[in-house]
Parts: sequence; structure tokens; C-alpha cells
Amino acid sequence: MTRPFTVDDLYLHRKVSKIHAVAGLDLAVAAVRSIDREADTYRTHLWQFALDTSASRQLTFGAVSDESLRLSPDGSQIAFLSSRGGDATQVFVMARDGGEPRQVGHFDKSVSDLRWMPDGKRLVVTASVAVDPDRRGERSDQEPPQRKPSSPEVAWRLPYKEDGEGYVLAREVHLFMLDVASGERRRLSDGPFDVQGFDVSADGTRIAYARTREGRYAHAYDLWVHDIDGGSHRRITFDHAMVMQPAWSPDGRHVAFTGAVEEADAEPQLWVVDVASGKVDALGGDEVDVGQEESLYWSADGTSIVFVRAWHGRHQLASITVPGGELSVLLGGDRQMAAFGCTDRRLVFSSVTPADPSEVWTCARDGSDERRISALNAWWAARMPIAVEARTFDVPDGQGGSERIEGWLLRADTGAAGPKPLWNDAHGGPNAFALLDYDTNVFWQVLCCEGWVVLALNAVGSASYGREFCQRINGHWGELDLPQHLAAIDALRNEGVCDERVAIGGKSYGGFLSAWAIGHTDAFRAAVVMAPVGDVETHYGTSDGGYYAQPFYIDTKPYFDRDVARRMSPLHHIERASTPTLFMQGKDDERCPKAQSEELFVSLYRTGRAPTELVLYPGETHGFLGEGTPSVREDASRRILAWAGRYALAHDEPRRHEPTEAAAI
Repeated sequence: MTRPFTVDDLYLHRKVSKIHAVAGLDLAVAAVRSIDREADTYRTHLWQFALDTSASRQLTFGAVSDESLRLSPDGSQIAFLSSRGGDATQVFVMARDGGEPRQVGHFDKSVSDLRWMPDGKRLVVTASVAVDPDRRGERSDQEPPQRKPSSPEVAWRLPYKEDGEGYVLAREVHLFMLDVASGERRRLSDGPFDVQGFDVSADGTRIAYARTREGRYAHAYDLWVHDIDGGSHRRITFDHAMVMQPAWSPDGRHVAFTGAVEEADAEPQLWVVDVASGKVDALGGDEVDVGQEESLYWSADGTSIVFVRAWHGRHQLASITVPGGELSVLLGGDRQMAAFGCTDRRLVFSSVTPADPSEVWTCARDGSDERRISALNAWWAARMPIAVEARTFDVPDGQGGSERIEGWLLRADTGAAGPKPLWNDAHGGPNAFALLDYDTNVFWQVLCCEGWVVLALNAVGSASYGREFCQRINGHWGELDLPQHLAAIDALRNEGVCDERVAIGGKSYGGFLSAWAIGHTDAFRAAVVMAPVGDVETHYGTSDGGYYAQPFYIDTKPYFDRDVARRMSPLHHIERASTPTLFMQGKDDERCPKAQSEELFVSLYRTGRAPTELVLYPGETHGFLGEGTPSVREDASRRILAWAGRYALAHDEPRRHEPTEAAAI
């Protein structure tokens, strides 16, 4: 006997956040996140999964977060990052089969990533180091002064802040060599830049790393290489605005990486560079949209790369030849993947859909013999089944014609006949696609169990459908994709799937589109606008990345055209809205700062044309809905359900506030 999903189920869900495996072992280790409800926080523990028997073991326990795990080259040890050492995340090592973890060395500030050296005796790590922002990047032999909470935050370059971290100019992120036995460390990089991703060559002589530029374009990353002793730092790429996690070929001749040529391009492609000559080639062209930046695994002979590919709103496991760029899909399906690793014989990944929770799966290197090897979320089987259907819709293309787009339709068999109310979920980005993992949208399943239908559409602007489709929306936010949403809803209404009880909601760009929609149509009875871009003009200067992203998105790069920005801003249309609208926002959001919601809320409230509320979550950042404090995620989901139910399900027209005298002027 099954029962409906509830919001409280989020406290039961375990999520696989990282997987690692090495050649020669028929097992994988994974980081699995769960919720400590009493402490209102997350715990991440290490697990081991046998790839041939489906046997699993939890390796670490307690009120800790153990993450970023890596098996040693011989598979005998696991290195990982953990909070168990105190406030700053430190490096720990333990035997592969478990035992007491041992801290290796100590860093004053948090360590962010690690890789084993081929000898299994040392680790290369990235860690934050304190710097004096008043020196504006200049080097000094003196220790930076201790910063107080009241210390001034000097912005001498961009970016000076990041969502989830705040002010960043009082620290840099650099490479260190760490001896596993003694804990002794040696710094390998220095300068006014941050290291994002790195890899060690198979012979242990060089490190490839992605680092920010200095000066005016410090938001961009280039590929660099240096000798293992920290000398001979050499820049390899010059034409890319973004370089992410590099991966050395087995022979050390090439480095593969994901990246983009243009600033703010959200469709990373796969590239290979000849380290000696610096020649960079794209692999596979527009057909290759890398779904995970850390998913690149070279074959032992260096003739191909296995990776996670984003394709039509889904994730695939794919292989591509080097240098030919011939693509082979190894494993597909209507799903997405959140973590990936591989051995010499098998691939290991976590798979998610709205009908299935996060679990670990494995298949042979050619994609055959697929099977699930974990049961982390056994509670899910006791819930009402959710049917997930991939749908296509014929919609206007914005150029005088029509095109066919895709989306996901979710519903549960509640026994009720006839058309259902519909929740139209607008995804973020816009150059992204509808995310299917449970943690992102815990209210979807609840809506379905309460008799709703959920539509998660990949309208124009969505990634993984080709660059023309993705970038056509630049300069036309809302103008091209809202008509497609409305056409898809009309199609479902004509089929008898839904009726007039339609609500819209979304976060980030989804918040933008929801706010844009209520200023341009009365088709929705309720709206939930979360962490939106409400004013494109002010977002340019207040967001942590608006100054380089918005010129790309409004299609006026490299300049920022304020006239276009105002035309594309929901704020300049919000006074027309008559839809009851709930605004929700992390109070410490630096991606779409809280003023974006505040301006919309105040403007709509003052018109008196519709019920509206604003909810701010102190301490929360842009990812409050899927990655925020558990109690915040619970509260947000309950508010979404209550708002949609109160206004979209009402039989009569929503009550409209009379405008005040001031608002009417």
C-alpha cells in the first residue's frame, strides 16, 4: 500500500553527490548526503559499492561532512575533505575498507579539492590563503592582518563577491603539494588569481590547472601547466573565456577540458589541447555539450574520452574519439546523472528522475549490463508512483514559423477523472534545462499526489538542443519563450489534461520568466517568483556575474545597452499584473540579489491589483530551494503549495486589492 508524497519526505532523501573509481577494482566509493533534521543541516558520509554484487557499506559516520573523495591509484586508500577537523575543511585519509580517518597536515583556511600523485604518497590540493585586499594583489612577505567582521571590504577588481561566499578579495585559492605520511606541505602557485580545477599527469611530472586571469578580466579562466616542483608556469590557452576541469591524456601529450570561447556561454564544449604546441581543437562541435565538468575519463590507450553528455534535456554516457571527434552514445534514457566515475571495465553513475530517487548504477564500458547497485532510498517504494512522460509540442518559433519543443509531464494516478490543475515550472538559466532531481523540486511530487499535473518545459533558450536554439533567446528574454509556454499549456488544455487552473513558478531565470509572464498575460491564476532577475539594468551592477553575463544575454556584447535591458525587465511591466504572486528570495543571494525581488514586490503591492507577499530567508543564498538549509527548503515548499492551492484552485476570481490613491496617480 502506497501513500502520497509529503514535504517531510525531503528529510528522508539521500543524494549521491560524488563517485570515484579506479582501474583494477570492481568497486566505487561515493559521497552520500543526508539530512540531520534535529541539527537542521546536512551530513555527507562515504560509502563503498561493489560493482559486481550490489553489496554496499557505509564507511564514515557521525555529525560530519565528508566530501570530494578520491581513491589512491592502487585503490588502497581514500583521501577526502571533511569538516571533522573544525571550522575549516581539511584533508583526511583512511583505508579503503574503512577505519579511523587520519588528518593530513593543517591549512589555516579551507581546502577545496584534491588529487593523488601517481606514487600514492603525496596529494595535490587547492586551498584558500588569506591575503590583504588593501595590497590589491601585490605580493608581500608579511602576513595579512587579521580581519574583523567590521573590516572594510575594498573592491579593486571584478569579481569582488561570489554567491555563497560573499566578499572574496581577502583570499586566493592556490595549489599545494601535501605529503601523506608527514603532513608537510609546499605551495606550488602564487599570484593574484584563483585555481579552479587541476589534474596531475600520469608520469607525475606536471600539473595542468585552470586559473583566473589578473586585472580587468579576472572572471575568466585559462589553462596553465607547470612542473611538479612548482616552476615553469606556462599559459596554454588564450582564446577561451572559460576553462574548467582539465584531464591529462595517459601519454601526457594532451589535456582535455570543458570550456567556452565566449563569456557567459552556458553550453560548455569539449576541447583538447596539444601541450607542446598549444594547438586547441574542439571535439565533436555543437553535438557535444558536456553535462558535468568533472566527467572526463581518457581510455588507457588515449584514443577516446568517456564523459557525461547533455542532450535534449537528458544526460547520456558517451565516448568520443581523439582526435577524430566521432561520438558514440553508450547509455541514454529519460534521466539525468548527478555523479560519474569509471574503472577499466565498468562505468558508475547516479541516476535521477522525478519517478526515481538518487541511486548508484553501473554498466559495462560499452553501456551493456546496466543495473542498480544501491538502495539508499528504499522509502521511495512506499510512495504513490509518479508517471513521467516526455512530450513534444508544436509552438511558435518567434520568427513567423513554428517548431517542435520538448518537455516533461508529471502526474500521479489519484483516481480523479477529468482535467487537472497545472503547475507550469519554468527552469533557470535560461541556457539550462529542466532539472529532474528530487532535491531541486520536492514539491513536484506533492503537487502530483494532490491531483495536479506538472509541466517542466524546455522552451527556446534551453541548453542541450543546439547552439542556435539556445542562443536565439539572447536579447529576447520572455518575448520568445513565454509564447511557447502558453502554446504548450493550450495544447494540454485541448487534450483535456488540464483546465483553467494554471499556476506558474520558477527560480532564477525561471523567476524572471514568471515575473515577465504576469506582466504580459492573465493566463495564470497564481505565480511564485523565486530569486529572479527582476531588473536587468540593476542586475548588471549588483549580481556577482551580471557585468559580463548580461551583455551576452541581452545580445549587445561587449557593451551593455541599458535601453535593451529596460525593455527586457519584468520591473517595467509589473504594474500591469493582476495575478496573485508570491516572491521568495535568499536574503544573502549575490547571484540575483534580494533587491530584484523587493523591487517587484513593492511595485506590485503598491498597485493594489493583486494579492502579493515577499518571503526573505536570512543567511540563504541563490540555491535556497534545492541546497538551502533543510528547514528553509521545507518552508519554501509548503509556501509554494499553499499559494498555488489558495489562488489557482479558487472557483471564483481572485480577490483584487483596490489601488491606493498614491498607487493610482
